[in-house]
Amino acid sequence: MQVLQPTEFEFHLFHEGRLFQAYQLFGAHLYQVGHSAYTRFCVWAPNALNVELVGSFNDWDGQQHQMERVNSEIWCIVVPRNLAGHLYKYKIYTEHGPTIFKTDPFSFYSEVRPNSAGIIYNINDYQWNDQQWMKNRKRKEHIHSPISIYEVHLGSWKRTKNDRFLNYVELADELIPYVKEQGFTHIELLPVVEHPFDGSWGYQGTGYYAPTSRYGTPYDFMSFVDRCHEHGIGVILDWVPGHFCKDEHGLFRFDGSYLFEYAHLPERENDVWGTANFDLGKKEVHSFLISNLHYWLEYYHIDGFRVDAVANIIYWPNSDKGQLNEFGIGFLKKMNEFVHDYDSSVLMVAEDSTDYPQVTTPVKNGGLGFSYKWNMGWMNDILKYMETHPEQRSDFHSLVTFSLVYAFTERFILPFSHDEVVHGKKSLLDKMPGHYDDKFSQLRLLYGYMMAHPGKKLLFMGGELASFTEWSEARELDWNLLDFEKHLKLHAYLKKLLHLYKKTKPFYIQDYHNESFDWIDVHNHGQRIFSFIRKGKNPHDFVIILCNFSPNAYYTYKVGVLPGDAYKEILNSDDEQYGGLGRINKGKLDVNEGVYHGKPCYVEITVPPFSVLYLQPVKQRKERISNGQSQLRSNAASGRERKSVKLTNTKPR
Repeated sequence: MQVLQPTEFEFHLFHEGRLFQAYQLFGAHLYQVGHSAYTRFCVWAPNALNVELVGSFNDWDGQQHQMERVNSEIWCIVVPRNLAGHLYKYKIYTEHGPTIFKTDPFSFYSEVRPNSAGIIYNINDYQWNDQQWMKNRKRKEHIHSPISIYEVHLGSWKRTKNDRFLNYVELADELIPYVKEQGFTHIELLPVVEHPFDGSWGYQGTGYYAPTSRYGTPYDFMSFVDRCHEHGIGVILDWVPGHFCKDEHGLFRFDGSYLFEYAHLPERENDVWGTANFDLGKKEVHSFLISNLHYWLEYYHIDGFRVDAVANIIYWPNSDKGQLNEFGIGFLKKMNEFVHDYDSSVLMVAEDSTDYPQVTTPVKNGGLGFSYKWNMGWMNDILKYMETHPEQRSDFHSLVTFSLVYAFTERFILPFSHDEVVHGKKSLLDKMPGHYDDKFSQLRLLYGYMMAHPGKKLLFMGGELASFTEWSEARELDWNLLDFEKHLKLHAYLKKLLHLYKKTKPFYIQDYHNESFDWIDVHNHGQRIFSFIRKGKNPHDFVIILCNFSPNAYYTYKVGVLPGDAYKEILNSDDEQYGGLGRINKGKLDVNEGVYHGKPCYVEITVPPFSVLYLQPVKQRKERISNGQSQLRSNAASGRERKSVKLTNTKPR
C-alpha cells in the first residue's frame, strides 16, 4: 500500500547520516489501516542481487515474498497480515558468493541463542510508570550529585537452584532491592544487545536493537528499567559502537559486501578481539548507530551509556603509531551532540584508556562531548600500588599522588570494573598482599580511599562480597561468602561507605573543581600515610581523610587540621563492626594550637595498620524545637551520631 511506503526524505536522511530514527524506517513494523492489518519490512542491502523475506509464516520459502528495491540501496515489502510473533530472516542473493540468511539488523526481538531468527514484535504499547523519575532526571545536575555505579552481568549475578539464568522480572525482584539497600545510585549493565556467545559478555553483538532474549522479552526489559526508576535507581547500558562479531547471521558481510565494516583489511579487522570494526566513515553507519542510542532512550528510558573501547575509535585499532582516526573522532562528536540535544541529563561515559585531551569537554568548545570518562590511569596506578609489598610501597609513592595532577582535567569516574577481576588478574581481595586479615584490611582501605578521591564511583558486582576467586560468566557470584564473618562485615562496611558518600557533600558536590581537594601531607614516604581534605561549597563543610598504607599502627599520630572546636571520627575502617580490631578514636578529638602539616592546628589520633579514617569538625548549630525556643546541640557535620550497623545476613536469596 502506498500509505505504508517509506519516503524519499527518509532515504535521503539515512544516506546523509542524519536519520536518527532509522528504526522506524527499517525492520519489521505492524500497521492497522481500517480493518486491515499489515506488516512492513525494509532492509539496507545495496549490493544484493535479490532479497527475499523468509520466516515461519511462509515455511521459510521466500518465493512468496520477494522484496522490492525501492531505491538503489533499500529493499521493502508490505505483507497484508499481522505477523506479530512470527520468526523471520532475510534471504540475500549475493553477487559473487553464496546465498546467505541474515537476521534483521533492526530486529526488536530475537530467538534465544543458538537460534538466530528475528521475532516480529510490537514495542509500542508498554505503559510506563516512571514519569516522575524522568521529570526529576531532567532537573537534576548529575555533575554535582553523588553517583555510585554497580556494574552487573545479568547472567551471573545470581542464578536459580538448577543454574538457570534469572529473567528480567526475577532480576527486578531481587537485584533492584539489593542495589538500593547497598546504597548504589545506578546499575550499569554489561551489554544486553543480542549476542550469540555467552563468553563475549555481550561485547560482540549481532542484534543492536534487541535486548537479549536470554532473560525474557523486550517488555520484560522495559519493566526492569521501569522498576529501577520506581526505586530511584538509574540504568546505564554498556554500548559497543566500535566493532561487532563476525557470526554468519549477523552484520558481517551483510549483503555479500563489506557493508557495515571497513572495506580495507587493515582498518576492518580488529585483531585483539577477532571482530570487524564499524566503518565510521560511512554515513549510513552513523544513522544506524546513533538511531540505536535514540531507540534505547525513547523506548527503554535508559539513563546513560558507557561507550566501550573509545581508544579503538579515536585511534585506528591496528596502528602501532597511534594514528588518529578522524572518522571515529567525528562520529563520537556527532553522537554526543545528538544525545546532548535530545536530553542533556543522559550520561555519556567514555571507557578510554588514552590521554587524548578534552574527552569530557563540550563539542562546541573543541572536545568530544562525553559527560564522563573512566579514570583508567588512577585505577591502574592504585591497584599496582596495592599489589606492591607494603614494605616496598615507599618506592612507589607517586602511584598514589600522580592522579591528583590530572584529576580535574576531565570529569572522571573511578572504575573497579569486570576487566580487573578476570583473565588471571585475580579478584580485588586476592590482589591484596599479606595474610588473611591483612587482605581484608587493605581492601577496606582501598574502598575508603576510592570514596574519598575526586570522581564518581563504579564497582563491579562481587566486589562487595570480597570474593577470593575471579569472576566467571559461567557461574553466579559467591553468595555463600556472606555466611562467613569477615565477608559479611566487609559487605556491611561497603554499604556504610556508599550511604556515607551519598550524604556527605564534600565527597561529590565539587568533584570537578580543584578547590575541592587539598593535600595535608603528601610527602610521608616512610610511614606510607597520605592525608588530605575534601571540601564542599561551604567553607565549614569538609572532611579530613587519612590513609595508612603500611602495616604499622601509630598511637599518637599528629595530623594538621583546619581551625575548629573539636573533631569527630565519622568512619574508621578498623572498627570491629567492619572486621577490624577496634582501634578507633572515640568521642571528641581536641584541637591543639600550633602549625602542623602547614595547617594552623592539629589533632592527635590513633592510626591503625592498613586503615582509612574520616574526620569532620564538630559544629555548634541551632535547631528549632517544638516549643519555639532554640537550643544548642553539638553534633558531627552530618547532624547525627554514628549509628551502629546491625550485621545481618543480607544475602539476596
